[in-house]
Amino acid sequence: MAILDRLSEPLRSLLAGLPCPTFPSTPSVGGPPLAHRRIALVSTAGLHHRDDEPFIGVTGEVRRISARSKAADIAMSHMSANFDRSGMRIDWNVGFPLDRLKEMAGDGEIGTVAETHYSFMGAADPSMMEAAARDSAARMREDGVDGVLLVPV
Repeated sequence: MAILDRLSEPLRSLLAGLPCPTFPSTPSVGGPPLAHRRIALVSTAGLHHRDDEPFIGVTGEVRRISARSKAADIAMSHMSANFDRSGMRIDWNVGFPLDRLKEMAGDGEIGTVAETHYSFMGAADPSMMEAAARDSAARMREDGVDGVLLVPV
């Protein structure tokens, strides 16, 4: 993650001045207690299965990741001079806390873990992600997901 104070000019000013898009819909916040929810992960770490096509550029695409995946099954395509990948190399739960979700489900803190999770390339303009995000949301509804852990990387 880039820390603005540590970036040189003009990059610091460029990043600080980027617009933050707004979207016309408002998410629902109702629903059952967390202990009864089915939770999915949505990460912007540019993660994908090793045999999937890697992210190339910042097109707003998404990759689906199975709940049965292990850290060794997953690759990261996220590239940036300002992105420190070392934490993810040590523990994938830094950017994709699937193991922690499974532990929480086992402890009864959440209901269940979704079958499928989602990763975007975080460097993409959020407006470019909208179509893939809407498709992912529809797939999550089909899977019975009623809670999402957003993991910005």
